Amino acid sequence: MSESRAAALRSLLFASSAAGMLVAAPALAVEVAPEDGAVVTAPQSQAEGLDSIDVTGRRIRREPTGPEFVAPLIDTPRSVTIIPEQIIIQTAATSLEDLLRNSPGITFGAGEGGQPLADRPFIRGQSSGNNIFVDGVRDTGGQQREVFDLEQVEVIKGADSVYSGRGSGGGSINLSSKQPRLTDAVSASAGVGTDSYYRATVDGNWRLNDTSAFRLNLMATEGDVPGRDAVDFEKYGLAMALGFGLGTDTSATINYYHLTADSMPDYGIPLDRKLDNSWGVTTSDSRILNVPYDSFYGLTARDYMRNEVDSVTVKLEHKFSDTLTLRNLTRYSETLNDYVVTNPGDGGTAVLVGDTWWMKRGTKSRWNPAETFANVTDLFGTFQTGALKHSFDLGVEYSRERNRNAGYTVTTTSGSACPAPLTGFDCTPVYDPNPSDPWTGSIVRGAVTSNTTKSTGVYANDSISLGDKWVLNLGLRWDDYAVHGVASTGVPVAETSWDFVNYQAGLVYKPTANTSVYVSYATSSTPPTVSAGDQNNSGGTGSGNLATEVLDPEDTENFEVGAKAELFARRLTLSGALFQTTRKNAAILVEDGVYEQAGETEVKGLELGFSGSVTPDWTVFGGYTYMDSELVRGAYNNVNVGDPLANTPKNSFSLFTTYQVMTKLSLGGGVYYVDDRFGGNQGGAGGGTGAVYAPSYTRLDLFASYDVTDRASLQLNVKNATDEDYIMRTNGVHHADPAPASQAILTLNVRF
Repeated sequence: MSESRAAALRSLLFASSAAGMLVAAPALAVEVAPEDGAVVTAPQSQAEGLDSIDVTGRRIRREPTGPEFVAPLIDTPRSVTIIPEQIIIQTAATSLEDLLRNSPGITFGAGEGGQPLADRPFIRGQSSGNNIFVDGVRDTGGQQREVFDLEQVEVIKGADSVYSGRGSGGGSINLSSKQPRLTDAVSASAGVGTDSYYRATVDGNWRLNDTSAFRLNLMATEGDVPGRDAVDFEKYGLAMALGFGLGTDTSATINYYHLTADSMPDYGIPLDRKLDNSWGVTTSDSRILNVPYDSFYGLTARDYMRNEVDSVTVKLEHKFSDTLTLRNLTRYSETLNDYVVTNPGDGGTAVLVGDTWWMKRGTKSRWNPAETFANVTDLFGTFQTGALKHSFDLGVEYSRERNRNAGYTVTTTSGSACPAPLTGFDCTPVYDPNPSDPWTGSIVRGAVTSNTTKSTGVYANDSISLGDKWVLNLGLRWDDYAVHGVASTGVPVAETSWDFVNYQAGLVYKPTANTSVYVSYATSSTPPTVSAGDQNNSGGTGSGNLATEVLDPEDTENFEVGAKAELFARRLTLSGALFQTTRKNAAILVEDGVYEQAGETEVKGLELGFSGSVTPDWTVFGGYTYMDSELVRGAYNNVNVGDPLANTPKNSFSLFTTYQVMTKLSLGGGVYYVDDRFGGNQGGAGGGTGAVYAPSYTRLDLFASYDVTDRASLQLNVKNATDEDYIMRTNGVHHADPAPASQAILTLNVRF
C-alpha cells in the first residue's frame, strides 16, 4: 500500500473511532424511513429482529424494492430471499461472496473459460455472474463487489426472465443501495483484526429541507487474506445520493458510486491432474494437489489486480394518485477489471529434479473496461375490475453495453531460474513456492477486441386478487437482444440479434392472511453470447456443422410448489419450496462431427428458509437447500452424462443467529455446511479418473456485541473460528481456491 493511501485509511479509522467516543448516539440501530421520513432506532445488541420498524413501532416486512414485484412476498409465488442490512453488519461481510454465504444453494465458481477474475455466483446449477443488478439495473463488467452501500440484497431463484430479461436461468441477485431520507442520522464504524485487517465506514444522512436530503457513505479497508501467504487487498469506496421532492408526489434522486480496489490476485493451488495425471498425491480423491493450503504460487513483484467502478444513476418518480405511479431510472457506469495473475495449473507438467518437484508458473491476464447506459421506465399501481383487484407494473427497458477486452504479453527477463530439463525462468518448487522470488520483465497489453450489446425489453406483471383466498400472478416479457463487435484484427463483426418471449404464471392460496401456498411456472432465455460466458463472443455461432449458424437461445423452465408463513405477530418468516429447473437447447455433439442444439440439464430440489425473531431475544436467518442435479443430455461420447452439475452441492445449510443474553450483550454466530461440489466437465464424477471436486465442509463463525454506552457498541466477529481447511471453489480444470483461515475482527460502531 502507498504511504498516502495508508495515511488516508488511518485518518478515516481515527475519525471513526473518535466519533464513537465523543458523539452521543444510540449504537447501530435498526433504521427505517416510512413515508413521513421518521426514524426509529434501538441499540444493536437488542434483538430487534431483521425487519424494519415504522414511527409507531410497528414492524414492516422487508420487501423487494423493484416495482416488478406486484405483490408482497407472502403472495409472490416463487422463491425470493431478502438479506437485510442487519445481516451485512452482524456478519462483518465485506464482499458479495461473504454475504451470499447466508443464502444456501448459492456457490461461487472460479474465473476461467472466458470468465474474468470476478464475482461468479452459481444459482440452481447455473452460472449467474451476468445476472447481478443494482437497484434493478443490470450491473455489467467484471467486478468483485463491495457491500458498504447496501441496504439489502434480493435473491430470486429459478428462471426469472420476466423480471430481468436475458439471463442464465438459475436466478438473479439485486443489490439495493442506500438512499437519502428525511432525517438527520450519522453512523460510523472502525474495525481492526488479525492479519493486518483494518476497515472504516461512515454513513451520513442530512435533511436539507422539508423535501430534500443528502446521503454520504465512505469506506476504506486493507488487510491480508488469512492463511494465504502474500495475498492482500486495499479498497476505497464513496457513495453519494441527493434527493429532491422526497415525501411529495414528484421526486428525483441522483446517486454516484465509486470503488477502487487493489489486491494481490489468487488462483489458489494446482490440481494433480493438470501437472501430471500419474501423481498419486491428492487430497482424498478430489484430485486437488496435497500441498499446504497457505501455498501461494504468484509473484508479488509481478502480479496485480485493480478494479474500478464509477456509476451515476438518476431516478425520477411521479405519483399521479394513490393508485398510479410513473418511475424512470437512468444509469451510466464505467468499470475496469485489470489483472495479471499466476495460474499454477497452466505451467505444464511438473518435473522431479533430484528429490524436488519443480513446475513453471503459468499466467492469466485481462484488461477489461466496460461502459453501460441503461434506461428503465415503469408505470405501476392498482385498479379494480368488478370483484377483481389488480396490482400491476408495465415497463420498458433499454440498455447499451460496451466491453473491450485484451490480454497481456508477460515476458520474463530474469527471476527464479528453472532447473533442467525445464528452461527459462518463472519456476518454483511445487511444495515450497516463494511469492517473493525476484522477477523482472515486461507486461505489454495485446490487441483489443470489443463488443457492444443493445437490449430492449417490454414487460407486464399483474397480481390479481380473487377474493380473500386466491391470488393469480401473471407476467409476460418480450426482449430484443443484439450484439456486434470488432475483432482483435480490427475487422468488424456483423451484428447478430435475437428476440424472445418469456412468461410466468402462479396461483396462490391463502389459508390465512399471514400464510400462503402456491404453484408457479416461469421461463428464461439465454442467448449464446451469454451462455458462452465470454464477453468477446459477439457472433453467437456454434461449432462444426453449426459454425456458420446463429444459435438459438437456450431455454430454461422452472416448476415450483411452495408455502410461506409469517408467525409470532409477523416477526418470523418461514418458507419452503419444491422445484425443478430444466435448461434445454444447448449445442452438443450428437454424433461424430454433427452438432445439434439438444443439450439438457436438470436440477430438482427442496429449499427451506427462515428469517426473523423466534422470541423477542432470539433472531435467526438462513435455510437449507437440497439439489439433485444432472447433465441429462450431453455429447454422445461424453463421460459426464448423468453426472451432477459443476458447483452444485447436493446439500447446503446456513444459520446465522443471535441471542440477547443481557440487556447490553448479544451472542451468536453462524454455521455453514456445503456438500461436495463437482468441479467441471473433466472426467467422471464421484472420484473417478480425472474427476475434480471440492470436498464438503462445515464452517463456524462467532459473534458478540456489547453496548459500551447507549451511544456506542463493540462487536466481535471470529470468522472460520475452528480454522477449517476447505476449498471455496474449483473450476475442475486448472486450480482450486482455499478458503481464508480463522480471523478475529473487533469493530466499534457508533451512531450520531
